[in-house]
Amino acid sequence: MLATGAKGNKSMSAKIKYTDEPIGPLKVIPDFLPAPDELAFKDDTVKVTITLSKQSIEFFKEEAKKNHTQYQKMIRRLLDAYTLAHKQPLTKRSSRRGKARG
Repeated sequence: MLATGAKGNKSMSAKIKYTDEPIGPLKVIPDFLPAPDELAFKDDTVKVTITLSKQSIEFFKEEAKKNHTQYQKMIRRLLDAYTLAHKQPLTKRSSRRGKARG
């Protein structure tokens, strides 16, 4: 019995038996994994200067500390989410706002 109280998995404790038999024709697979530098996401960013309220900055700093991240990154992601939500194509209903009713 494991410390968690669950029964152990029998397949985990089964011994593997290796044989000295041919495994058949092999096929070489080309490297398909991205290079490490391709895995490091770099956002296309522009540095700006902005004045925010002390209350907002304190909030983001507290939340960033709780979530082990940077407060600037949280603000940037919030703005990106807002942009994405409002960048969607207008629906038929919302596209009528600018038209005069007749």
